[in-house]
Amino acid sequence: MVTWAQTDSSRLAIDGQPPVAKTDTSADVWDVYYRFINKKGHRTAEGQQPGFHPSVFPELAYALQTGFAVGLNANLSFTSADPKQNVSVIYFTPQYTQYQQIIVPVEVNLWTKGNRYNIVTDYRYYDYSADNFGLGDNSRTDVDDQLKYSYLRLYQSVLRQVATNFSIGIGYALDYHWKIREENKTPQLNNDFQQYGSTDKSVSSGATISFQYTNRRNPNNPQSGFFGSLVVRPNLRWLGSDQNWQSVLADFRKYVPLSDDGRHILTFWNVNWLTFGGQAPYLDLPSTGWDTHSNLGRGYTQGRFRGRNMIYLETEYRTVLLNNGLLGGVVFANMQTFSDYPNTNQFGKLLPGGGVGLRIKINKHSNLNLAVDYGFGIGGSQGLFLNLGEVF
Repeated sequence: MVTWAQTDSSRLAIDGQPPVAKTDTSADVWDVYYRFINKKGHRTAEGQQPGFHPSVFPELAYALQTGFAVGLNANLSFTSADPKQNVSVIYFTPQYTQYQQIIVPVEVNLWTKGNRYNIVTDYRYYDYSADNFGLGDNSRTDVDDQLKYSYLRLYQSVLRQVATNFSIGIGYALDYHWKIREENKTPQLNNDFQQYGSTDKSVSSGATISFQYTNRRNPNNPQSGFFGSLVVRPNLRWLGSDQNWQSVLADFRKYVPLSDDGRHILTFWNVNWLTFGGQAPYLDLPSTGWDTHSNLGRGYTQGRFRGRNMIYLETEYRTVLLNNGLLGGVVFANMQTFSDYPNTNQFGKLLPGGGVGLRIKINKHSNLNLAVDYGFGIGGSQGLFLNLGEVF
């Protein structure tokens, strides 16, 4: 049985606190629809109860790495009346883009009753093209280099709670790139892909060991708490990997409410993504925007920086702009740094980013926002960034 915590802001201001019985004055886009557009319609009472809360709609999206895209945006959330039950969410966001890319991701974060088991899935297929800026923190913006490839990702893990809020689990991870081809019109500016060891196919296959502590209840829009995850992944030849190499991914997130009603929140995000013990394939190296939800490094296009090791820090202030919660706003700042290439593994300069954003309440019962951000980075980098759910 899969359940998750009731997160209607009218009943649950802070994660993990008992619901408070009071009149629901919150609003989302569906309330606007029924009030101003479909005045004869109404929301069913069943949709306001703990249980299944789907948010599914066609989308016209935009991202620096894809241009305009058409697709489907689906967030399937499950709620429970138990305030200690963690959120379960399924994301499905297939897209076809302006640059003729095909993107089909399925991401699952399911919790069984009592948070006993956590099932984490990240499956995706890409027929993709991406700008390739090279390796390290000194990569240039004026290169004319592009990588095209097909990509299959299969990540699956199951964690078992062994103490309150703390889980340990095992899993399997596969990154398979094929039909890799480079179109480089400025090799004098960036030839890192060739120097690193270009191939037309790469396979990284390994078991995973996961450690997780979380007392945040709703990954759609955390109101308080802490999330920490450590994933150790040894890629091994006998499991099909091209070569033996290892990675460690440490992800820490803290949410600090600045008011009792949850309308002002300060958040912090730290990612440490390290590779060692062998040479990871070029496309499997730590890189801007290649986390699970493609959110690392707002202000830069996906893949803008890449290296053997990455450290990332971000902070964001979140506030509610309207009393009914329909609109909110954020201000964010981030920093990333990569180990030097090819000379040493020491980290180089700091690469800052930042920006502002608007939040639109899509579903008040699952506390789901549409995030619309405009971010800036160094070297004139800037752009629009969209996300269904909070960025972290």
